[in-house]
Amino acid sequence: MQVSSWVVRAPASPMSRESREESAGAGEVIVQVAGCGVCHTDLGFFYDGVPTRHPFPLTLGHEISGIVVEAGPAAEGWLGKAAVVPAVLPCGACAACRAGRGQVCPKQIFPGNDVHGGFATHVRLPARGLCAVPDLADPALNPGGVELADLSVVADAISTPYQAIVRSGLDAGDLAVFVGAGGVGGFGIQVAAAMGAAVVAIDVSTARLGQAAAHGAALTIEPSAMDVKELRKQVKAFAESRGIPTWRTKIFEASGTPKGQATAFALLGHGGYLSVVGYTPQAVELRLSNLMAFDATAQGNWGCLPEHYPAIVDLVLGGKVALGPFVERRPLASINDVFAELHGGGVTRRFVLIPESAS
Repeated sequence: MQVSSWVVRAPASPMSRESREESAGAGEVIVQVAGCGVCHTDLGFFYDGVPTRHPFPLTLGHEISGIVVEAGPAAEGWLGKAAVVPAVLPCGACAACRAGRGQVCPKQIFPGNDVHGGFATHVRLPARGLCAVPDLADPALNPGGVELADLSVVADAISTPYQAIVRSGLDAGDLAVFVGAGGVGGFGIQVAAAMGAAVVAIDVSTARLGQAAAHGAALTIEPSAMDVKELRKQVKAFAESRGIPTWRTKIFEASGTPKGQATAFALLGHGGYLSVVGYTPQAVELRLSNLMAFDATAQGNWGCLPEHYPAIVDLVLGGKVALGPFVERRPLASINDVFAELHGGGVTRRFVLIPESAS
């Protein structure tokens, strides 16, 4: 299989389009990419010196959807099927996987990190863990007319906050506070609202807050003109108006910034829960004794186990999580311009890159 992909040879240097041959081995498939979303993590690899496990040269991209066009031995059943590729593919056989901790599987495959990723016409991956997509041409299964390329964002932008929400134990009537309402945070807001939570969105972007208010957030706060005490006061007043105690409050840090992480930690109350979903390579100074004093919990979240993906696809196809207002397609050939635009900040949508062969 001839593959054309955009390759990073040096950090922050323009990616170049290159060709290579790929063939599916045992248990592997080759997916013709319909779309690949651009994630904050990709920018970290490209601009910020966040190390990839496979050294450069490397093709980035881990939010992938497409059609299986080649299947190796023991994977033939996938041939011709549409799929979303999980951003983290555990091996399924190691001690961690057998214990239900596939998130920390030492043999996991992260496309665009461990192996070549989805900023390409095709990508070769393990078949294990792929999420089959139902017939999108069937109005009964896809009443909103969602397209396969746009489902690429399920692979991280939606699945990562979904798993974080599930692990938090969020119930209907709980309070979900999202620090950071763009990207992962914006989709997390929709998922939490779909699960029946009262949602607060905190972000410095009024545009992102407007999107959040239209898609699940009952309260939006732009915090730049207030101190943490005032922010806590506003969140507390909202919770009290709904009769929600602090021990039913789940905070999700999705900004991936030092200030956002410090803010999220400062919002913890008695019995509260903090999920760290965003990533920054910068250090944050916190008083960890708050966890002891408040009997609170803080937990990180890495990716999403493949077994959660079918439920997430159902949420999207069922209209519980909207993609259209949050996704913008761009040609894959514009990848260098897209990375520069995202690096400059102010973008409110998730860019999905479409290979020329799929456009």
